[in-house]
Amino acid sequence: MRRGSLVQLILVAIAAAAAGTAIALLPNWLPQPASREAGRIHFVFWFLTGICIFIFSIVASVTAYAVVKFRRKPDDDSDGPPIHGHTGLEITWTAIPAILVTAITIVSAIVLAKDDAAGANPLRVNVVAQQFAWSFYYPAYGNKRSGILRLPVHRSVLLRMTSKDVVHSFWVPEFSQKQDVVPGLHPTLHITPTRVGTYPVICTELCGLGHALMRSQTIVMTETAFDKWAHGAQTAAAVGGGGSSIFNQQGCTACHRLAAAGATGTIGPDLDKLAAEAQRAGKPLASFVRESIVAPNAYVEKGYPKGIMPQDFGTKLSKTQLDALVRFLVSSAKKGTK
Repeated sequence: MRRGSLVQLILVAIAAAAAGTAIALLPNWLPQPASREAGRIHFVFWFLTGICIFIFSIVASVTAYAVVKFRRKPDDDSDGPPIHGHTGLEITWTAIPAILVTAITIVSAIVLAKDDAAGANPLRVNVVAQQFAWSFYYPAYGNKRSGILRLPVHRSVLLRMTSKDVVHSFWVPEFSQKQDVVPGLHPTLHITPTRVGTYPVICTELCGLGHALMRSQTIVMTETAFDKWAHGAQTAAAVGGGGSSIFNQQGCTACHRLAAAGATGTIGPDLDKLAAEAQRAGKPLASFVRESIVAPNAYVEKGYPKGIMPQDFGTKLSKTQLDALVRFLVSSAKKGTK
């Protein structure tokens, strides 16, 4: 290859690599990180992606240049010059990938070690997955249960997970971490939220008919707001709790719409229409509400598949809590018909 052609080739490769990398980095591919760990993971992603795009651009541009520059001329039936190897090139294309792979390994190992290290005095939350709902328990607050993951901002959190039935996978996009939740195992995940807000909790492992509906929320709040919620929930639990509190604590707001509770869920039936649905079922309102909680498959509203709502509220709630929840829903339904 003539020196001029080689210089052209190098310039084309560098220009294409720079342009390709810049263009790829312009779009906002990832959600804005809401945890300390997410920022580190995003760095690894872009570090690896930048290397891949840079190398791909070089290879693609060199290939395209060679195809055009050294294409076969018309009526040229001669053989190309014999090539028996090039020691310098062979060392180069072996050494460069080895260096890049080593760099990627070191960066990834450092980030993984940091993300796996819990901070001082972490808030411990036990996460239980089941078809098709998430439950979150807070041991430091009387093992209080919530259907929504509430976390204080800027505090280290240790999530300890397990599943009651099949394999699920816990994912909050803004935290950039995903963990398979397996029956009989208790994997952990460390999170340090950095941004107040509400983020989705999604199951990313096909777990049955209601997999697409297995969602909840993560609410990151200030330390003061979290303490107020946690201690308030603990006090309510000690006295059995009011129906509205139980409705929120059990995560019903994640799936159902109910104006009295400020709930706007769309996964399950609209509870503002309970009275009309009880009438269609031909049952007294209170009996219909109670049965819908303890035996949700006994009557399934049209348009909703059977087996989506958890089946264990009858054993999970005490009689006092169940009675309070029924009274709250019945009262809300009656107000909705006025």
